[in-house]
Amino acid sequence: MGPLLSLGVGLLLLLLWARYKGIAYVLVHHRWIFVCLFLLPLSVLFDIYYQFRAWIVQKLHSAPRQHHLRVRNIQEQVREWKKDGQKVYMCTGRPGWLTVSLRVGKYKKTLKNITINLMDVLEVDIERQVVRVEPLVSMGQLTAHLNPMGWTIPVVPELDDLTVGGLIMGTGIESSSHIYGLFQHICVAYELVLADGSHVRCTPEENSDLFYAVPWSCGTLGFLVAAEIKIIPAKKYVKLHYEPVRGLKTICKRFAEESAKKENHFVEGLVYSLDEAVIMTGVLTNEADQRKINRIGNYYKPWFFKHVENYLKANRTGTEYIPARHYYHRHTRSIFWELQDIIPFGNNPIFRYLFGWMVPPKISLLKLTQGEAIRKLYEQHHVVQDMMIPMKTLEQCIETFHSDIKVYPLWLCPFILPNDPGMIHPKGDEAELYVDVGAYGEPQTKHFEAMASTRQLEKFVRSVHGFQMLYADCYMTREEFWEMFDGTLYHKLRKQLQCNDAFPEVYDKICKAARH
Repeated sequence: MGPLLSLGVGLLLLLLWARYKGIAYVLVHHRWIFVCLFLLPLSVLFDIYYQFRAWIVQKLHSAPRQHHLRVRNIQEQVREWKKDGQKVYMCTGRPGWLTVSLRVGKYKKTLKNITINLMDVLEVDIERQVVRVEPLVSMGQLTAHLNPMGWTIPVVPELDDLTVGGLIMGTGIESSSHIYGLFQHICVAYELVLADGSHVRCTPEENSDLFYAVPWSCGTLGFLVAAEIKIIPAKKYVKLHYEPVRGLKTICKRFAEESAKKENHFVEGLVYSLDEAVIMTGVLTNEADQRKINRIGNYYKPWFFKHVENYLKANRTGTEYIPARHYYHRHTRSIFWELQDIIPFGNNPIFRYLFGWMVPPKISLLKLTQGEAIRKLYEQHHVVQDMMIPMKTLEQCIETFHSDIKVYPLWLCPFILPNDPGMIHPKGDEAELYVDVGAYGEPQTKHFEAMASTRQLEKFVRSVHGFQMLYADCYMTREEFWEMFDGTLYHKLRKQLQCNDAFPEVYDKICKAARH
């Protein structure tokens, strides 16, 4: 009873201290206490529930049979809304805290919420090399379903909880995007329930305008009820090469060179300071040197970005073989590097070995429990942004980020942007190589001010014909927003499908100037 008694006394003292300081003080200044004691165990229970549910559905093959009934229910809700006089706009009924975006969607409180309970893998068509899924299927769920069958999707965006619907209606990217493009570019068909309650399927050949207008529309053209996504044969390992690079010009030059090589299945860069980075290139393989296998997804392993930094500190190159699924979700355990701000000792070996199996806490639970004080603190003293700019402007972009926010590491992920219709496309007539620059963390510039500094970044991105990911805080005016994005096809479809009376415009859903 000795250890249990000590634990009980420790918890009692902790509770008394929390009561003395006040819950608000503890949640803001020592959030790790609440996260470790409550959110981590709760996150494990969430995972167990959803994994068990997915296993049952897969074994019973019930998803395809139930799908058409669920879609019919959505259609009935939309028709009921029309019958009631279309008094307010519609939106999905999924609570805002369940989304991976750190933004809280206040519009859900005033709009007509349509319940959409679609979270299953429907069919894997080996002949067509396509998987058909419902919109709430997560990346962790999808790779767990496909990998044992010997398949994967060409672009597996980081973080297990990202959903197919969010990656289509918003966007998604991964280190294979220099070959395959964004998540939308590996999709071959969408199914939607429109504002009149009809159920339509769109492809590049059938209802093509709608197919190209759906990505980045954030659910303002209709309700996504299914998607068909390309699949490719999976391999056991990723042979990953680490190359530390110094000097900004050299970093940008080497990154562009590696991104242009199609023989690299994966290309990624982590920039640790203005003139220090590690560039990683990977190749899928079934063969591995057993001495160099690194199962980085195991709970007791160092966080990936810290592991990568060791190559920079030692100033040496290296090659490892990483199990493919571990590679696809390599940044999940540390939520890239955001978890170090929530649990400062999270990468300590003792913590990893004892509690690493519970990491990470669900982003949705972090949002649900953050409170107004933490939300404002994050908004004013924290940056979470992904800016997508032409590769040729990367050096200028990193200098701008350094000047305006000075957040490190920066995540570099290249992608090919085809000249398709829709909200984003290159300035010219041909496909162009772009790069996503991700900044996540606390700004180190003394002059940082959330609105002013972000607007400076947005201005730069517009000037180079780049794009801002819409999950993040956006401070642009309506005119600036439509200067960044091409609304020609979007507005045409809004009018044609009678969306103007059914759904808010995408700007009104995501931009702070419209939401406050």
